[in-house]
Amino acid sequence: MLAHRDIYDDSHAQVRDLARRFAAEEIAPHFDTWEREGIVDRSLWGKLGEAGLLCPTVPEDFGGIGTDFRMHCVIAEELSYSGFMGPAADVSVHADVCLGYLLHHGTQAQKERWLPGMVDGSIVAAIAMSEPGTGSDLQGIRTTARRDEDAWVINGVKTFISNGQHCDIVITVTRTGTGRGSGAMSLIVVETDRDGFRRGRNLEKLGQISADTSELFFDDVRVPADNLLGAEGQAMPMLMAELPQERLIIAVTSMAAAQKAYDLTRAYVQERTAFGRAIIENQVTRHKLADLKTDLAVGWAFVDQCIRKHHAGELSTFDASMAKLWITEMQGRVVDQCLQLHGGYGFMRDYEICRLYADARVQRIYGGTSEIMKELISRNL
Repeated sequence: MLAHRDIYDDSHAQVRDLARRFAAEEIAPHFDTWEREGIVDRSLWGKLGEAGLLCPTVPEDFGGIGTDFRMHCVIAEELSYSGFMGPAADVSVHADVCLGYLLHHGTQAQKERWLPGMVDGSIVAAIAMSEPGTGSDLQGIRTTARRDEDAWVINGVKTFISNGQHCDIVITVTRTGTGRGSGAMSLIVVETDRDGFRRGRNLEKLGQISADTSELFFDDVRVPADNLLGAEGQAMPMLMAELPQERLIIAVTSMAAAQKAYDLTRAYVQERTAFGRAIIENQVTRHKLADLKTDLAVGWAFVDQCIRKHHAGELSTFDASMAKLWITEMQGRVVDQCLQLHGGYGFMRDYEICRLYADARVQRIYGGTSEIMKELISRNL
């Protein structure tokens, strides 16, 4: 179901093949080591850049190929379907999430400064929203940025930050004014070699273990005033403009990972025998697979509809919220039933379905929880 869809053309098929080969040759041999260590090797970023798999929508003037967002979707699908959700998540945060803020809201100088490195992998990007005690409620953030002549001085703590260990720049949600209102919030890009910036521990997680997720500390970090992204006090409009794409790409990765779980399970029940016959010969197994296949068919149709809308500039907050809600919840159902069909072996980490089960759980949390998605959708009833 990943290929041969009418939203893609021959150029997308070529990049799909490239991403698939890259996953097999550059990720698969090292993946178990990265999972044990809880982080991918930094050299992966340079290899991704050299292969042309980072930030393909960046214009040629800044080192990219200037294609459309569908190419991002192809890369995300293949890295996710490979089963390597840790690296897939790292790449997605960098290319599918952080890039949009710089590409759509950055100045010419900011683009010249950071985009070429994001394309070739010499610069890894992160975005810092969540704080201890503040997740979905962004207006509750406490990280402050105080103007001091030609600089911003930033103080605060961020947590659950993807790419936190490897990042070279952090798009940081800060409070630049008083009061709780969104007009007091700004986005400031922080280079991680600045004095006062400190990385905390690489957090231990249930799944996506090789995707580094960190605490970040800002202690009187001074950055130039022109590191402000967009206008002062305009963080929330920029976040609202970019979050639909983030939620769409989470839905895309969920679809690919759910498809992988189904394909693994279908092969397993055809090979595994019980009571003298293949498990798939049992009606209950066939009917369960029929349910899962139907869920996947509906999910692919829905996600392709949303990709098409986004390509046309018509994807709404509500469309993206529905996609993230339904598809990530569907992924959870699919991987759960696929693990069940593996029996006891499904509970063993030696079997890929076990990792896919653990990796799936966070999809319903980051980028906005399922509960937040329902609240957003309910505003458009």
